[in-house]
Amino acid sequence: MREYPSQSKVSAWYQALRPRVFTATYVPMGLAGIAALADGVFEAVVFLLALIGTLFLQSAANLINEYADYRRGADRLKEAGQGMIIKQKILEPAIVCAGAIATTLAGCLIGLYLLAQSGPLLWLIGIGGVLVAITYTAGPFPLAYNGLGEIAVAIFMGPAIVVGAYYVMSPSVSDARIAELCLISLPVAFMVSAILHANNIRDMEADRAVNKRTLAVIFGIRFARAEFIFLVIGAYVAQALVVAAGLMPPITLLTLITLPEALRLIRIFNTSSAVPLLHQAQGRTAKLHGQLGLLMVVGWSLSIMLPAA
Repeated sequence: MREYPSQSKVSAWYQALRPRVFTATYVPMGLAGIAALADGVFEAVVFLLALIGTLFLQSAANLINEYADYRRGADRLKEAGQGMIIKQKILEPAIVCAGAIATTLAGCLIGLYLLAQSGPLLWLIGIGGVLVAITYTAGPFPLAYNGLGEIAVAIFMGPAIVVGAYYVMSPSVSDARIAELCLISLPVAFMVSAILHANNIRDMEADRAVNKRTLAVIFGIRFARAEFIFLVIGAYVAQALVVAAGLMPPITLLTLITLPEALRLIRIFNTSSAVPLLHQAQGRTAKLHGQLGLLMVVGWSLSIMLPAA
């Protein structure tokens, strides 16, 4: 394998870790943080540790995905996509595997420390998160290869992170508040699932060729396009319902300024099969997810600083 200068190696690891999609962690963590701040239970150090631990686990999931997809040949026919640094012969498979193990262990160590500071609910969330990170593309029954990717991502990059992050700051949180936090996280769950589904629409033909049975492959393009609409519009509908229920301040509906971009993305995925355009639209879906989360947090912050807002 050809040698690369150190800067290229740094760039390769950056590419493998896929920080562009770290918004999948930042958004639910931000939502948990602002909800805790509004409730008067925010703990900065604990929150920061939870953020770092979750980023380690997301990094682990990305590296495992990189390694497992390469081993299964899932990258063989892809025309575009994140990562693929093994396919491009930039990093050795063994090095990527070692990185996946290291980031998993780092996330678990932080999780164990937080567990000692909180309570048993974190066992369920933490163990579930680690298992999803590992089995998303690896193991005898990889979730992403059996139509369960969107569901797993929606749960563990939505309610699980929001509830888990809030819980480590306030272990005495009531069951009723946990239920409310799950509802508050629904817009995030819908939109983060849309990111993955956009990826699956783009890679539909390449996935079908290697028997990667995503929902798009199983049910076809018409269903896949309808699902994308459901997930994207569902995020806005879910937030409107959460606001109507009084669980989130009305000013968080600042998110509606992103609706035109959401409609543009829906139009692209419903009319195009060009992989380069779909790849661009998948990246824009990730940005939309980040914008949605940022506007919710900004709106909620304004309601705290300006109670009349």
